[in-house]
Amino acid sequence: MPKIHPSAVIEADASLADDVEVGPFCLVGDGVSLAAGVRLHSHIAVVGNTSVGERTEIYPFASIGHCPQDLKFQGEASRLEIGSDNRIREYVTMNPGTEGGGMVTRVGDNCLFMASAHVAHDCQVGNNVIMANNATLAGHVHAGDFAIFGGLCAVHQYVRIGSHAMIGGMSGVANDVIPFGTVIGSYARLSGLNLIGLRRRGFSRQEIDMLRQAYDLLFRDAGTLADRLLEVEAALGDSPTVRSMVEFVGSETSRGVLTPKV
Repeated sequence: MPKIHPSAVIEADASLADDVEVGPFCLVGDGVSLAAGVRLHSHIAVVGNTSVGERTEIYPFASIGHCPQDLKFQGEASRLEIGSDNRIREYVTMNPGTEGGGMVTRVGDNCLFMASAHVAHDCQVGNNVIMANNATLAGHVHAGDFAIFGGLCAVHQYVRIGSHAMIGGMSGVANDVIPFGTVIGSYARLSGLNLIGLRRRGFSRQEIDMLRQAYDLLFRDAGTLADRLLEVEAALGDSPTVRSMVEFVGSETSRGVLTPKV
């Protein structure tokens, strides 16, 4: 049976795996599903149509699954899906989706959300993402695998953050960030590639050199961005790593892509 503190409230239609731990003064609402190995420390509310994957650990005063902070939300039966092996620290907030955004907010596996991070409605967060203290994602943000968000950064709604990108602390991000890129600034500009992250994750020197070449070609002054994309694809398109950057920049977006110039 789950290990439930006597002061916790587990509503009738909640589903808990046998080895779930629920600490003091927690609320697990109707419609919530907690998978094997989930641990709620204390003073946590998990409500709504929310599923939490195996071995995810949630710390005190987190608010998970309460209705979106969106005036267009009309009580539709949207969902919040959280993957496995996540660490969700104190005061983190995560909201479900809305009818205007596909009805579901998703968080992948093996992510770390430090204290007071916020994942808004309809966000799609990949695997191995790190959000430092007070980092915030507005609605409809897409964050790729291994993205890192520095403390106190803020990402505008509908922005895409490419895989392996790094957002500097206290940066405001109003446009898309290329995969492997690093951005920084009160209104962030692209400041290069996330070389430290690439090395830590085992990218070869050859792959990193090809990304550097692609970056230099893509963001030089000559020609249009469309022309430069074709040039990068022709010169370096055999590299899957470079190709992921080209496809990201070339795909349709409502926000535009950040460049090295403000």
